Amino acid sequence: MSDLYDLLDLSRDASSEDVKKAYRRKAREHHPDAGGDEESFKAVTHAFKVLSDPDSRARYDRFGDDGTPSSRGAGQDPFGFGGGGFGGIDDVIDAFFGAGASGGGFGGAGARGGGGRRRTQPGRDVLVEVELSLEEVVTGVRREVEIDVARACESCGGAGSGDGAAPERCGTCGGAGQVQRVVRTAFGQLATAAPCSDCEGTGRTVSDPCPDCRGEGRRPTTRTLEVEVPAGLEDGDRIPVRGEGEAGRQGAPPGDLYVQVRVAAHRLFDRDGRDLTAEVTVPVTQATLGGVLRVPTVDGQEAEVPLPAGTQPGDVLTVRKAGLPVRGGGRRGDLRLLVQVEVPTRLDAQQRDLVARLAELRDEETPAEGSGLFTRLRGAFQR
Repeated sequence: MSDLYDLLDLSRDASSEDVKKAYRRKAREHHPDAGGDEESFKAVTHAFKVLSDPDSRARYDRFGDDGTPSSRGAGQDPFGFGGGGFGGIDDVIDAFFGAGASGGGFGGAGARGGGGRRRTQPGRDVLVEVELSLEEVVTGVRREVEIDVARACESCGGAGSGDGAAPERCGTCGGAGQVQRVVRTAFGQLATAAPCSDCEGTGRTVSDPCPDCRGEGRRPTTRTLEVEVPAGLEDGDRIPVRGEGEAGRQGAPPGDLYVQVRVAAHRLFDRDGRDLTAEVTVPVTQATLGGVLRVPTVDGQEAEVPLPAGTQPGDVLTVRKAGLPVRGGGRRGDLRLLVQVEVPTRLDAQQRDLVARLAELRDEETPAEGSGLFTRLRGAFQR
């Protein structure tokens, strides 16, 4: 069995106050929930139990300690508080490390203990979705949205009181929003705090609850609001509408409304940031000779686009400032047109003669009818 003084880093003439300070330091170091070793924590706890009591310390100084239940005092609380009106070990751990440390994990949310009065909580935020077309993204739009939220009770004006009076200070917590529990330990009286259950931590209650809202100060309501949706929004953007969320309890501030945008797919255009993209198909003759294309835009108008002679499949034509604006204004993006060249599949005799004549003029080889590239390649290998 290790020397109990060594476990606490104490000299044998250490005072009772030194014992308490040493244990406090060692307990924090070895507590399992703080990453310490459980056996080491038990050992320093036992050392404190023995050395903090004058009788057990004197017995230890004379006869030592073999660590058995008889030497520790069988059936007793390891701190020696079990029958003396003090709190148990959980209370002491809570006192050392913060309220809730004994049951919720050392250093967890409960370990922060009670602070000052808890602030009145505003109502929750509300999220709704609206769908926009690309045309509406260009121009912006006003859109009606319907929301189901709790709003201030009209009967009591949101106070929660039947006579419309403001909430009074909670008689249980005295308006603090918390109740304290005093724990007696070997180190003196320590207090922990928890939210008041009567006022739910607000510090205010109503003596005459409104019958319509039952003292909540708010009631479920379906509302329709008109929201300004600016131009240039992207899919997933949110528009905040302050104070139009759910009302807070008993006159607390309301939350906010957030309108989330979903941009619908367009039959002609795809979006690429501020730019729009589309495909345009032109006849092979027009791609060869060039000309001017008339194409629709997202504004519902038409734009003229020069088509250079000799345009190839996959070329891109650009219509400047025919795309989308950015949110808040600024230069619009472009419309980019991917060219697809249409090759005719059915030609009459006159058309075939014209194509053959063109090939002849361009000194391009035209295989005889019934022959093709594969036939010509096979003939080359047979020579």
